[in-house]
Amino acid sequence: MSADSPVTAIVVAWNSADALPECLEALTREGVAIIVVDNASSDDTAAVATAHGAQVIRNARNEGYGRGNNIGVAAALSDYVLIINPDCAPDPGCIAALVAAAGRWPDAGMLAPRIIEPDGRLFFQRRSLLSPYLTNPPDILRLPEGDCCAPFLSGACLLMRRAVFGRLGGYDPNIFLFYEDDDLCRRVADAGLALVHVHDAVARHGRGKSAGRAPGRIFRARWHMAWSQAYVAHKWGLRSPAPTTALVNGCKTLLALFSFRRATIERYAGSAAGALAFLRGGQAVTREHLEPAPDERNGG
Repeated sequence: MSADSPVTAIVVAWNSADALPECLEALTREGVAIIVVDNASSDDTAAVATAHGAQVIRNARNEGYGRGNNIGVAAALSDYVLIINPDCAPDPGCIAALVAAAGRWPDAGMLAPRIIEPDGRLFFQRRSLLSPYLTNPPDILRLPEGDCCAPFLSGACLLMRRAVFGRLGGYDPNIFLFYEDDDLCRRVADAGLALVHVHDAVARHGRGKSAGRAPGRIFRARWHMAWSQAYVAHKWGLRSPAPTTALVNGCKTLLALFSFRRATIERYAGSAAGALAFLRGGQAVTREHLEPAPDERNGG
C-alpha cells in the first residue's frame, strides 16, 4: 500500500474473493493506497485483500454498501478517496486523470470515469430519480464526448475529496443497499458542487460479479431496491412509488407462481415485500440486524 498517495481507494466487499484480484491489481498499478472493508464475508475475501497488500477492515457483520464506505473513508488519510466496487478495475492512468480533472474543475464535488460495461457499452445515466436540476430528453441518449456535468454518477467508481465527503455526511446510513449514490449525488449538487464525468479516465465494470450467488439473493436485492427507492423519494419530498410498487409486484408475484421459476417469483415478491415494509414503517437496516441512524426521512 502506498502510504503517501494522495488517493485512497475504498473497496467495500462481501463474498467478493473471485472479483477482487483484478480490481486490486489494477489499483496497485495505479499506485494508490487501498482499504478493503470486508462486510463479514464467508469466503476468502479478507485473505485475498491481505495478499494484495491492502489494509483490511473486518466488519463483524454486513454493514451494507453505504455504511461500509463510511467506515473505509473514516480510516483514510489522503486528500482524495476513490469509491470503487470490487468488480470494477481502472485502466492505466484512470485515477491520475480523475485527480487532474479535479484540479481543472475546482467546483467539482464528485468525479467519475468513463465506465465501460462488460458488453462494451458506455454507462452514462442521463437522469436520476433525484436530479430535477438536470432534465434531459427522455427519448434521446446523447453520450458524452468529453468532460461534462452529469445528473448522476455511479457509485461503481467515483472520486471525491475526503473533506467534501465528510462535510456532506457521507452515505446515508439508513440505506443498506441501492439508491445511496443517487442520494449522495443530490447532496453534492445541493451544496453547489458539480458532478463531473471525466472522459479520459476509463474503468471497466464487471457488473454483478462483486458478490456470491447466495440463496435468496434476488429476493433480498429486490427488497432493498424497492425499500430504498421509496425511502429516498420520501426523504426528498417526491411522490412515493411504494403503493404502486407493492400493488403491481404483488399481482405479478401471484402470476409468477404459475411459472414455477424461482428467480422470477423472488424478483416480484422481493419488490412487493420491500415496498410494503416501507409503507408499514419498517427500516432496511433493521431487517439486516443493524441499528438505524436518527430518522432522516424528512431531511435533505
